[in-house]
Amino acid sequence: MTAIGAGIGTTLVTGATGTTGSRTAAQLTAAGHPVRAAGRKAAPVAGAEPVRFDWYDPGTHAAALDGVYVIPPVGDPDPAAVVLPFLRRARAAGVRRAVLLSASSIPEGGPAVGQVHRALPGIFDEWAVLRPSWFMQNFTGDHPHATSIRTEGVIRTAAGTGRVGFVDAEDIAAVAVHALTEDRAPDTGRVLTGPEALSYDDIAAVITEVTGRPVAHRPLSYEEMRDRLATQMPEEFAAMLAGMDRAIAEGAEDRVTDSVQRLTGRPAGSFRALVERELRLLG
Repeated sequence: MTAIGAGIGTTLVTGATGTTGSRTAAQLTAAGHPVRAAGRKAAPVAGAEPVRFDWYDPGTHAAALDGVYVIPPVGDPDPAAVVLPFLRRARAAGVRRAVLLSASSIPEGGPAVGQVHRALPGIFDEWAVLRPSWFMQNFTGDHPHATSIRTEGVIRTAAGTGRVGFVDAEDIAAVAVHALTEDRAPDTGRVLTGPEALSYDDIAAVITEVTGRPVAHRPLSYEEMRDRLATQMPEEFAAMLAGMDRAIAEGAEDRVTDSVQRLTGRPAGSFRALVERELRLLG
């Protein structure tokens, strides 16, 4: 996911009804910054101007070029092919700042958004790369984990006892707003996490304690997880997601950073606080 902003100018938020896009748009408008809320269908966001934006229709891109918060096309194995031409066009049109929202699991120069990460400093003088860990909202929104919690009281992963520094999407949005609107962009990459690293057993225990509904983590093997996911999506994507779980089991996401507090001035929110706040979404 990429974000572009013009500092104090108008910011176009693509994917403005999504997990981080909606929160970024809301926080920008609440702070008094002009926002254009964009999607394939103009996205209704309170206080924002709705704009139609389609990655694969360059004719919709011109309206974005005052300043943009950009989410690359979901599921595209090569988002750089459409994102980088847009970023270059934005820079040529006068947008001075870009903020890329990537992921903690994707390094600079890595696959997909990692290629945008590598190119970003060469396009913009003011930039930042946000690399959030896994979203806490995966357990309360429309994610398969949230669905299985509501319908079965179960979380299935191939992550074993591996831990993740799950991060609240509200904190991701707060960091994005800071990076888009402060006098200077961070001009660096930041891994964003919550205040503690939790295993999926820990996640299940917190949900059980807060809601009173029994929730359990059922560990699967890599192969079991891959085959289960392959019934819902292309095999290559299923293998990639199962592989990310396996990386968690091996300790790849077992870390906590202070980036949220350093960039926003307040501590990152805990998973327990998220569950208490979004209790109604657990059904």
